[in-house]
Amino acid sequence: MKRPLAYITAAWSGDEIKDRTRATRYCRAVYEAGFSPVCPLLYLPLFLNDAVPEEHKNGVDMGRDLLRRSRVLVVCGSGISEDMKNDIATAARLNITATTLDGI
Repeated sequence: MKRPLAYITAAWSGDEIKDRTRATRYCRAVYEAGFSPVCPLLYLPLFLNDAVPEEHKNGVDMGRDLLRRSRVLVVCGSGISEDMKNDIATAARLNITATTLDGI
């Protein structure tokens, strides 16, 4: 059975350990719901330096490309950041369903 891609977005705190722990928990929940989770936060920082403007832009572009390929956008956590608003707007433009963890 092929699992559809589900892009994970959340208001990340900037605390690398805390954010990775949360992202891993979100991905597990999405996986258990029958999707293949896509969470750039878990792998892009392994090879991109966000402090370098070009690498930051490339990371944003890669994230958008992954969102475009996804069947659903999963909005996680309780707050809404500007990045999340952008993800939600992009999903709406592309007719990608946006939902929450509770919604899947």
